[in-house]
Amino acid sequence: MLPLPPLPDLWPRLARLLFGLTLFGLGLALMVIADLGLSPWDVLHQGISRQTGIPIGTVVIITGFAVLLLWIPLKERIGIGTIANAIVIGLVLDAALLVLPETLDHLVARWLALLVGVAIVAVGSGFYIGAGLGPGPRDGLMTGLARHGISIAWARAGIEITALVVGWLLGGTVGIGTVIFAFGMGPLVQFFLQRLSLIPVAPRRQ
Repeated sequence: MLPLPPLPDLWPRLARLLFGLTLFGLGLALMVIADLGLSPWDVLHQGISRQTGIPIGTVVIITGFAVLLLWIPLKERIGIGTIANAIVIGLVLDAALLVLPETLDHLVARWLALLVGVAIVAVGSGFYIGAGLGPGPRDGLMTGLARHGISIAWARAGIEITALVVGWLLGGTVGIGTVIFAFGMGPLVQFFLQRLSLIPVAPRRQ
């Protein structure tokens, strides 16, 4: 378990963590109703949801804890942010989808939901990663593989391509939103993380 910061420093970090994870879940919900394509992991989550009838947010939670089991042989250290990530995003996603319309009729509205969703996910990532309370289950899997000699780029590519293909075969939505997320999320998160982080963030290498 990762050590917690001193109590006076913990509360603002926890607030940022929970706020960021809530934004992340809301952004994912907008991407779901846009129906223009999801991130690779969420294609998998949606595919499992469609095959089982389990709400997609609940699938996010179940998958998060399943991925944490893979941390054991990698000897990754879990933080409070890791557990919160595995739970809060899925709860917010399911709650938001109960309130939002199931579908959007107009293409302009769908594009707006997609782009706003991607932006909200990026801002949420800046808040929760910047809190410095531990990586999410899926990010920790990639960094754990990297510590064992696999480059993080190859680890991420291999894991996300596998999730994407399996999710697509299960009926998850792949589309332009998948492409936008794949190529746009990294720069967007870097931009917001440098402005929202409570811990120093190294500039991105060109």
